[in-house]
Amino acid sequence: MENRLPEQLATLGHPQRLELFRLLMRRFPDKVPAGELSAALAAKPSTLSAYLAALTRVALVSQQRSGTSLLYSINMTVVQQLFSDLLNDCCRGRPDICAPLFTGPAPMPKRIYSVLFICTGNSARSIFAESLLRQIRVGRFRAYSAGTLPQSTLNPIAMQVLRDKGHDTTGLRSKHISEFTGPDAPGFDFVFTVCNQAANESCPAWDGQPISGHWGMPDPVKVEGTDAEKSLAFHQAYGALKRRIEAFTALPLASLDRIALQAAVDDIGRNSLEPTT
Repeated sequence: MENRLPEQLATLGHPQRLELFRLLMRRFPDKVPAGELSAALAAKPSTLSAYLAALTRVALVSQQRSGTSLLYSINMTVVQQLFSDLLNDCCRGRPDICAPLFTGPAPMPKRIYSVLFICTGNSARSIFAESLLRQIRVGRFRAYSAGTLPQSTLNPIAMQVLRDKGHDTTGLRSKHISEFTGPDAPGFDFVFTVCNQAANESCPAWDGQPISGHWGMPDPVKVEGTDAEKSLAFHQAYGALKRRIEAFTALPLASLDRIALQAAVDDIGRNSLEPTT
């Protein structure tokens, strides 16, 4: 089989192509429209097309047509092979050189897990997720939320939904992500983005290498229409997050290794988890 490692590394050696690759890695397992990628990177469509063509040519990125749109996603099997080939070639499996990467996956010990939910405004979706996790598994998780561009106040419809669902909203507030990156910030076991815009941004590298996941969903704050239509959008967002968090908290965290746990988290984000009829 042809060794594509040199060509793949040369492709990733271009700063803008690497930035695009990193964005798609953050969005995995999403299939992202080319227009959204162009907007996120502030790149001209023609320029972005050239970058995507280069990454697709070396099989790091896959292309799929959906109607009139082209969707792009990371070809994770090829990317994993790239990392494996690179590390095996450079490290030769020597634990004294690459110990952090060759220690092997280990289950998380049974304890209280800290979870951070991130979106852009931190006024609705991430606040829903924080409140749901606290309510569903009291004593097993510590839940936090933050925004990359937080609103000054929480969305009033979101707060009403939480109160109607029996949540204690005392102390809830919008917080900037910087509150969780200082030396006194809590360490996290899991970090989830719940909106596409936040996932498109380059967030900090979290200490302790937490499991990360992307659970993107539409922003109910942007829904226009009657009061009833707006309220429905918030209830749908709440319900979708509730189903995802119920699936997450049902995972046997103490017995799954990191690879299996990451796959399970990705599956939760991949599945729409719409209510069945």
